[in-house]
Amino acid sequence: MIRTVGETGSTNADLLALAGAGASEGVWLRAERQTAGRGRQGRLWVSPPGNCYASTLVRLRGSDPPAATLALVAAVALEETVAMLRGDRSGLALKWPNDLMLAGAKLAGILLERAGDVVVIGFGANLSHHPEGLDRPVTSLAAHGAAPDPSLFVETLAETFARWLARWRSEGLAPVRDRWIDRAHPRDTALTARTSDGSTVEGLFAGLDRDGALILRLADGSTHVMHAGDVFLI
Repeated sequence: MIRTVGETGSTNADLLALAGAGASEGVWLRAERQTAGRGRQGRLWVSPPGNCYASTLVRLRGSDPPAATLALVAAVALEETVAMLRGDRSGLALKWPNDLMLAGAKLAGILLERAGDVVVIGFGANLSHHPEGLDRPVTSLAAHGAAPDPSLFVETLAETFARWLARWRSEGLAPVRDRWIDRAHPRDTALTARTSDGSTVEGLFAGLDRDGALILRLADGSTHVMHAGDVFLI
């Protein structure tokens, strides 16, 4: 079920509240505009009309893979949705931990928030608009051709996410991880990673480990595994 509202503060915040009131898994909330959208680490997410602002919730089961790996499920579903609606996946690449890039610029992001056995997954995608003057490249689908209607985008995303969620539950993380790596930027892409303590690590993309953590190959040939942090293309 997809519910659409004209305006709200944050679809993630609304779904966390609905989850506490007993909302079932599979519900989606889409807003035409957000007034308090946010990204990872509390960053403001600019939310003009014409883009995708939507969230869904997953109720965790005891047999599920680790909850944090739902970020990979969301990412592969998001990339597949964009490629399907564009009719072309050229230029698209997933960037760990939660970004979808187009031609080297950020097109969309994902935000996971957990409360007990509920994980709310928020999707923000620049369809018709993208912000200017940021400290990193940002783009929109409109900048590369026609932008899909947000309602169609979320309908397609909901169907795609449901398929990948079912595979995550029935087959485990491996097929999701493999798909993520296949849809990521090429191996040996130069990356800068900023850790939670503020330090930085530079290395080459060497894939994901079995749990979905980022593997960087350092200049001395050793590897560095990251479980959390921000990553930037060099």
